Amino acid sequence: MTGRSSWRVMAAVAVAAFAAGAGAMWAQQQVATRREPQFENAHLKVWKSIIHPNQPLTQHRHDHGRALVALTDGVLDVVDPAGKRIDQYHWQAGKAYWLDKDPPNTTHADVNNSGKVIEVIVVELKNDR
Repeated sequence: MTGRSSWRVMAAVAVAAFAAGAGAMWAQQQVATRREPQFENAHLKVWKSIIHPNQPLTQHRHDHGRALVALTDGVLDVVDPAGKRIDQYHWQAGKAYWLDKDPPNTTHADVNNSGKVIEVIVVELKNDR
């Protein structure tokens, strides 16, 4: 093998390794619970929440009221920092729901204990006070 051929083989192997690593990282990101920003302006913020089974969204709070449109059916538990269920939502695909702002000084996590992914679009108002 000449020096030039050897270089080409090493370059091809490096590109293939990079592509495989990037593909694996992309696939891993697609199976994680997450929020995907959709739109934001001075009046509202919109995101898509994708909540995988047994992968809760981290503790957070909502300082503003929000509308939610369920993209999938599902049951979502809302838990406090100690893991105690404080609410439970039964979403139906295609239905819209209203959720008030959270009580002061509280946080919660959203937990999907079902066997399927739950997806919702959330539209949070910024000036609802």
